[in-house]
Amino acid sequence: MTRGREAPTIREALLYERLRADKVRCLTCERRCVIGPGQLGFCGTRKNVDGRLFTLVYGDISSLSANPIEKKPFFHFWPGSVALTAGTWSCNFTCPWCQNWEISKFKPDPRKACYISPERFVSMAKSHECQGTSISFNEPTLLLEWAIDVFRLARSEGLYNNYVSNGYMTEQALRALAEAGMDAIKFDMKGGPSAYERYCSARADVVWRNIGLAKDLGLHVEVVTLVIPGVNDDEETIRWIASNLLKVAGEDTPLHFTRYYPAYKFSAPPTPVRTLEWAHKLARSEGLNFVYIGNVPGHPLENTYCPECGELLIERYAFSILRYKITPDGKCPRCGREIPIVGKHVRRMPLPIY
Repeated sequence: MTRGREAPTIREALLYERLRADKVRCLTCERRCVIGPGQLGFCGTRKNVDGRLFTLVYGDISSLSANPIEKKPFFHFWPGSVALTAGTWSCNFTCPWCQNWEISKFKPDPRKACYISPERFVSMAKSHECQGTSISFNEPTLLLEWAIDVFRLARSEGLYNNYVSNGYMTEQALRALAEAGMDAIKFDMKGGPSAYERYCSARADVVWRNIGLAKDLGLHVEVVTLVIPGVNDDEETIRWIASNLLKVAGEDTPLHFTRYYPAYKFSAPPTPVRTLEWAHKLARSEGLNFVYIGNVPGHPLENTYCPECGELLIERYAFSILRYKITPDGKCPRCGREIPIVGKHVRRMPLPIY
């Protein structure tokens, strides 16, 4: 296997341990794959070469765009700002409804890699007047080594950093990201334990553990559930998600219920809007203060309201902020209730409405 200048996307992995018979255990995600010589891990982005583990995707960028932070979605983190966003290939989950399957269901090929160095990426973010960086599109945990280098450099340049993740990294990986300069993380919560096992080949408790750890590390956290008919749209699951989030992360942690559309290998019909509205009502009844619905442009429940007096504080249309009324010191202008928003409001021009 080529390394160095011939293949800049191949670097020794940051987190692994050596085992007997030249096997290694990857410690990047909670699958903790044991990988024999010459073999790949579950995600296909880690390879054992002579008893050492290498990532094949360091800076191998499949997707790149400057995105409104509301697209992640982050509603309580640098509202109105733009993050230069990058992703690579593959995933450590098996979700059959994947919305980005064109990149997440394909393994990397270092011979065809599109390499972007951390220095170039941060320079691009600044030249495009972005306020931050984001690792997204496919599962960002697979870009761990590159993300850490990007985050350190971006923070030194005054940019924020975030992950849009399924939350299945190891505790070591999450701590390393926080230490490198990650400011925020959006977690997907796919459903109940049985849905995780059946559709994702994963465990829900790992994600809850990492949500709690992220809060303990001082990261800004928001949680998203893609509501899928027949998978996670029952009352027991919705209440389980809301009550667990309340317990693990607190009443002011934003929760988003987003609308599913058929994709990849899943053909269930699109989520009815009334189901999202019902889920919103259930989550609020469990004690969460900031619950949103998504993928329904123009719906009133995209907006932020004061949980104390009901004042409309942030009016949104899709990824645009139409009105922002939170005071400079972070409070509701009517009742003075403190509103948990990280970062200042950036007055971006509204995006075109088609």
